[in-house]
Amino acid sequence: MSAKEIQAAERISTSACSSPARGLGDPGITPLSPSHIASKDSDSDAAEEQTFSVVVAIDFGTTSSGYAYSFSKEPECIHIMRRWEGGDPGVSNQKTPTTMLLMPDRKFHSFGFAARDFYHDLDPSESKHWLYFEKFKMKLHSSTDLTMETELTAANGKRVKALEIFAYALQYFKEQALKELSDQAGSEMDSAEVRWVITVPAIWKQPAKQFMRQAAYKAGMATPENPEQLIIALEPEGASIYCRKLRLHQMIDLSSKAAINGISPTDPAKDLARRNRQSRTFLVENVIGELWSELEEGDRYVVVDCGGGTVDLTVHQIRLPEGHLKELYKASGGPYGSLGVDYEFEKLLCKIFGDDFIDTFKVKRPAAWVDLMIAFESRKRAAAPDRTNPLNITLPFSFIDYYKKFRGHSVEHALRKSNVDFVKWSSQGMLRMNPDAMNALFKPTIDPIIQHLTNLFQKPEVAGVKFLFLVGGFAESPLLQQAVQQAFGDQCRVIIPHDVGLTILKGAVLFGLDPALIKVRRSPLTYGVGVLNRYVEGKHPPEKLLLKDGTRWCTDVFDKFILADQSVALGETVKRSYTPAKQSQLIIIIHIYSSEQDDANFITDKGVRKCGTLRLDLTGPESAPVPSRREIQTIMQFGDTEIKATAVDVATSKNVKVSIDFLN
Repeated sequence: MSAKEIQAAERISTSACSSPARGLGDPGITPLSPSHIASKDSDSDAAEEQTFSVVVAIDFGTTSSGYAYSFSKEPECIHIMRRWEGGDPGVSNQKTPTTMLLMPDRKFHSFGFAARDFYHDLDPSESKHWLYFEKFKMKLHSSTDLTMETELTAANGKRVKALEIFAYALQYFKEQALKELSDQAGSEMDSAEVRWVITVPAIWKQPAKQFMRQAAYKAGMATPENPEQLIIALEPEGASIYCRKLRLHQMIDLSSKAAINGISPTDPAKDLARRNRQSRTFLVENVIGELWSELEEGDRYVVVDCGGGTVDLTVHQIRLPEGHLKELYKASGGPYGSLGVDYEFEKLLCKIFGDDFIDTFKVKRPAAWVDLMIAFESRKRAAAPDRTNPLNITLPFSFIDYYKKFRGHSVEHALRKSNVDFVKWSSQGMLRMNPDAMNALFKPTIDPIIQHLTNLFQKPEVAGVKFLFLVGGFAESPLLQQAVQQAFGDQCRVIIPHDVGLTILKGAVLFGLDPALIKVRRSPLTYGVGVLNRYVEGKHPPEKLLLKDGTRWCTDVFDKFILADQSVALGETVKRSYTPAKQSQLIIIIHIYSSEQDDANFITDKGVRKCGTLRLDLTGPESAPVPSRREIQTIMQFGDTEIKATAVDVATSKNVKVSIDFLN
């Protein structure tokens, strides 16, 4: 190594080695006592926030997506995006499917219904060269090692960087929204006037939230220099904020009547909901809705956000008179969205026609497979607890034709031969399922939701909950509604807002207008760093002993910034000071560790994993003299929807460039 390379290596050597016992560099960390300081200036940037004339929220869902907006001048009016082209028989569409089509050269072609319909109309010989993506948001939840390089697989098996696909989707929404805003304003709307809000599940980890932010930067919604232009909102929080505003005619109380698809047969609200659908503009009470007149200071409620991919649960407490919200228990949930029902249907098809055929058919006739799943979707929505007549699912002609070529006998023969007696063949070319068979497809998805809720209701923080709000697209399912009402109707009132699939979108707009609505959150994980502490005989394990310059140190100590499920207020900060190992060191890289438990003592304990890095850039003007000992104070915020950090050079009081990275 040349002298220059050694110097460069020294400059970047981490001052907080993940394990100084192995790194043996100067520990370089002077952990001050954890100072939880609730900063008083949390409203200081309120003046800055007024510069956005409009808030646009994008609900980027697993199965469907949409946007809504509100002008700062009239925050009580929420406008839902204009009608989408296309649509499905038997499915009302206020949002568009989260589907994307790229041309064979990987350039963006279309999104939503347009992508799906164009792909469907392509000749099979052509369609295999086009790249079609659907349900791709789940990749961010299911990837344990998400990075900027993570790839998605198109229907034809080709792979593309996930970041590109997400950026294309967000760019599409950005262009649609700006076009609509410009048409409405009568003049070109500048993106700089817009505050963008993107919704994500509350159970998403930091890497997935950071990934969404990076995709939004790539789509031109904001920049790393102006991050405030983009807010990441948590889906159940959006729903919770909107539910505060509900009037009695805007919801169904399952406790008081039997609802069909969220609206009871004799409900006058049905006409109102229909009128609302046409108008696309929702008026929101600027006071708290009628429902809350029944709530008292400190009352608790649960929001269950049931989407296509995930189910997200949040427990909130109301603070009157402003109606601010406090999170009482860390967000929980899992991959129990309505996609689970689609997987069960696919498993049923595999049982009847064979895994080998279904796998081949999906690759060889991808557009026909999409058709089949669309046909299933509309029948899935017709499933209800008291249904007695069978549900017919049309099989595409190419399915019937390809099966005969593949197996040498007919689809009808396969159904007769299979042991599946609740699915019959109808002479019109349809699979005929009896209602019990359809309901059975829901069971593996609904059961874990009920189980998860049952566990949640046993927590002391959730005792005495007054309401349970069921929101999200999957909440339209009468089967899910009935299961939740039967399990919890005697403990609290189960409420379903009208237009339940738009609840999160409307709430996200309200959140963008006033991000300080949620005053207290719970940390989902324990976060901290590895440090050296003075070794204490009898307290510290002997294998952690490190002797350096005559001092006995204990290595790998987990210095915790915040504990899992710890209550943290908006604007509250955690401060730590760090010292560079050498005077010449200009970059400090500190590894951040996390754990689901709050009792880990060492970064080597079971369940503790490295989850990110804090990078302090100490480079200043060339001429500036470097002090012999520098103390850099880092200030971290855990009370927002994303973890944020700032840093200050104590000697000069100048800000230090700091970045916190959970992706690389």
